[in-house]
Amino acid sequence: MTHSIASHISRRSLLQSGFSTLVGLGSADIAFAQEPPPLAARRPADTADGPPIVSARAWSILDGRTGQRLFGGNDATAMAMASTTKIMTAWIVLQQAVDNPKVLDEVIVVSDVAARTAGSSARIRMGDRIPVREMLYGLLLPSGNDAATALAQHFGGRFRDANGKNAATPLAGFIAEMNRRAGRLMLGEMRYVDPHGLGANMTSARNLSTLAWNAMQNATFRQYVQTRRREAQIMDAKNERRAVTWSNTNKLLDIEGYDGIKTGTTTAAGSCLVASGRRGEDHLMVTVLGCTSNDSRYADTRNLFRWAWRERATRR
Repeated sequence: MTHSIASHISRRSLLQSGFSTLVGLGSADIAFAQEPPPLAARRPADTADGPPIVSARAWSILDGRTGQRLFGGNDATAMAMASTTKIMTAWIVLQQAVDNPKVLDEVIVVSDVAARTAGSSARIRMGDRIPVREMLYGLLLPSGNDAATALAQHFGGRFRDANGKNAATPLAGFIAEMNRRAGRLMLGEMRYVDPHGLGANMTSARNLSTLAWNAMQNATFRQYVQTRRREAQIMDAKNERRAVTWSNTNKLLDIEGYDGIKTGTTTAAGSCLVASGRRGEDHLMVTVLGCTSNDSRYADTRNLFRWAWRERATRR
């Protein structure tokens, strides 16, 4: 009896084991038998001429003297712009100074909202008292989002809409002015929701290049964006001074021939750069958006400059 039960259990175990093995083999055989998807058609061969292959999702090249578009790749597509936003922020402030140079001597008292602005920072604190001319260095060199908010709050109440009305807050008023300025320049792919670039600010490469060219017509703007480092003294809420050093995030300034303009980096935007470069009498401006890394934005930009300068030389 015991032998019979044991034999029955053994046969049942063997059958179950065999069934499992067969099922397993069957699944593997079925998976193995599936046909792989067809290969996509091969892309066209690389050409021996034409612009360099870049990681940027979009790029644009302008004549730095005339502002004329020379070359571009996907440069009419709107995409995130990150801290290149601050070109517009600075330009609006500096245009105020064109009419009234004393604007640069006005002292900004940093608000709690400005001091707590996330992201890249000029390391300013609530209650700090900083002249506009120094705050612009904090905006354009370390790419201070806090400095952008402070400037926008300070100047935003001066702007009115077409009906002569102020916005609900100075910050909202400044952002509205950013969009009005873009409209006046006919930059249809450009839109701002903040003064620093953390939000969903959008631009095309060609629009950003045009804005940067206009900003570069301002001599004071040119001075700021070519500065590699700035040491400043800040008066805090307790009337005590502290020293700060702001270094420019644009590493092209470490190379002779480059004299601006502004970096930008967020997850949504990737690595971006608007650059100004001079070779002899030639002046070009290159914009790259959506590069895959900080290193690639510099490599992309330098390769585009080199290619464009060669193109210009052969066409003359």
